[in-house]
Amino acid sequence: MKPLLALTLDLDDTLWPIWPAIARAEAVLHAWLAERAPATAARHDVASLRLLRDEVARERPQWAHDLTAIRLESLRLALTQCGDDPALADDAFAVFFAERQRVDLFDDVLPALDRLASRYQLIALSNGNADLQQVGLARWFRAAVSARSFGVGKPDARIFLEACRQAGAAPGQVLHIGDDLALDVQGALAAGLQAAWVVRPQVHPTPGEAPPGTHHVVRDLAELADRIGV
Repeated sequence: MKPLLALTLDLDDTLWPIWPAIARAEAVLHAWLAERAPATAARHDVASLRLLRDEVARERPQWAHDLTAIRLESLRLALTQCGDDPALADDAFAVFFAERQRVDLFDDVLPALDRLASRYQLIALSNGNADLQQVGLARWFRAAVSARSFGVGKPDARIFLEACRQAGAAPGQVLHIGDDLALDVQGALAAGLQAAWVVRPQVHPTPGEAPPGTHHVVRDLAELADRIGV
């Protein structure tokens, strides 16, 4: 392996469990709709709003990299179908988005970020729409590259190479760290980066096999910090 100069980190399910945050945000959103758009709240519960969001995602594959656009459109569609003001979609999404940033970090994350950032530049690399400033982790990261801002998401090699560019390092000198076997591990390896698969039992109770060439397979970021000697 070439000497490391930088680390890129996935966010959702790598630094925090995503589905509890999404579930809370969807519940807060539905409560807001019950007050501001009662016809929509009466017709749609949390589950059916999620199904509508998934339907929009299937019908708009060109938005696959933009989870914000998908949820906004699904809210506009729900409001319109139910006779409520579709202009409320922006405020509804703002309520959802603010709550989505209230994440519960895995216990190892803050100590591990201190260790990793003491030696390497850290670049966030995510297909999601978390905001590091709102989450409270921005001080550890030199930059953040999101699928929404860049225009394509993982596993496309271009977004990995953009993260390397922002780190000022060649792909072979960057280690990407993530939980998703296809998006993170296989995507990083295909783009020429080193790859670390974080296999948390909470996220991957029955993990598969890491692809050939995977540099590290770890249970958490503390174990990774140990492995790379920081």
